[in-house]
Amino acid sequence: MKHVNKYLIALATILMVYGCGSDGSTSNKSESKGQAAPKTVKIPAFSADSSFVFIEKQLSFGPRVPGTETHKACKDWMVQKFKSYGAEVIEQDFTANLYTGTKAASTNIIAQFNPKMNKRVILAAHWDTRMFGDKDEDESLRDKPIPGADDGGSGVGVLLEIARLINENPIEMGVDIILFDAEDQGKSGDGRAESWCLGSQYWSKNKHSGNYKAQYGILLDMVGAKKPTFGQDEYSLNYAGPQVKKLWDLAQRMGYSDMFVNQKTTGLIDDHVFVNTIAKIPMLDIINRTTNTESSFQKCWHTHCDDISVIDKRSLKVVGQVVTAAIYKESIGNF
Repeated sequence: MKHVNKYLIALATILMVYGCGSDGSTSNKSESKGQAAPKTVKIPAFSADSSFVFIEKQLSFGPRVPGTETHKACKDWMVQKFKSYGAEVIEQDFTANLYTGTKAASTNIIAQFNPKMNKRVILAAHWDTRMFGDKDEDESLRDKPIPGADDGGSGVGVLLEIARLINENPIEMGVDIILFDAEDQGKSGDGRAESWCLGSQYWSKNKHSGNYKAQYGILLDMVGAKKPTFGQDEYSLNYAGPQVKKLWDLAQRMGYSDMFVNQKTTGLIDDHVFVNTIAKIPMLDIINRTTNTESSFQKCWHTHCDDISVIDKRSLKVVGQVVTAAIYKESIGNF
C-alpha cells in the first residue's frame, strides 16, 4: 500500500460563504442585470471531534485485517452507521487473494446518497489495516497486525463525519462514499502494484452498477497525523489534474497552504491508481507524504505506534472541511 513506483513515476468554521474569490465561494454570480438570482449553498461545519470519535470506535474493534472476526464486527458497525445517516448501502463481498497465498473474505462498502441523481462524485478511503507491522523497529512485533489509526482509520473517520453532515444538510448531487477493503495487504519492496489495493481493483472491474459513472473521485489516505504535508502525486496529476488544481487552490484560499502544498511527487500505488486506469474515473489522492520515498510517510506507518496518539484533530478538521466545501460547491457547479 502507498508503494512508491520507482519506474513511473486561526481555523475558520465555514457555515456559509458567498461571493467569487472567497475560500468557499458558494454562489454563481453574474454582473448582468435581469439574470436569475445566483445559486447559493450552505457549507456545513466539519466536526473534528466527531471524526476523532469515529476513529476511536474503529480501533475499539481491534485490527481490521480481512477475514478476521474484528474485521467483520467493524464492517457491520460501519454499514449500520451509514444507514443511520440515510445512505443506501451496498456490501460488495469478494475474496482477496493475498500475495502470501491465503484467501481472505473482504467487503467494499458503498454508501450512496441521492442514488438516482446522474451527477455523482466519489469520496473514498480504505478501511482495512495491515496484517503485520513490517516497518516496526521492534522485530518481535513485525508479525502482528497494526492498530491502523491513521493508516485506514483517519480517512474512514473523515468520511463518516461527512456522511453525517450530508444527512443533516441535504446536497443536490449524488455522493458515493466507497470504503475499499484489502488495500494494505501487499508485499513491500517488490515493485508489484497488483499485490496492493485489492478492493479497488475488484470494484473497478465490477462496479456496483453496470453503467455507473462519476465525474471524479477524491481518495483520503493517512490524513490524520500531526502537521501533514499533502503533495500532488504523479498519478493524481496525470489522471485528475484539473481536480487536483481546484482542490489545492481551494484549500490554500481557505488558509491551509501549510498542509496542501504545490509539490509534485512521484507516482504512488494507492487505490486511486486502479480507479483511474481500470474504472476510467478521474480520482485524486490526498495523502500525507513529504518526499518521493516511502520513508516520507508519517513515522508510525506500518508500525504498532499507529494508534490513536498519532491523530491530530486539526488535521482532521482541515481535510474534512476542505473536502466538505469541495462537494457542496460542486453541487452548484462552483468548485
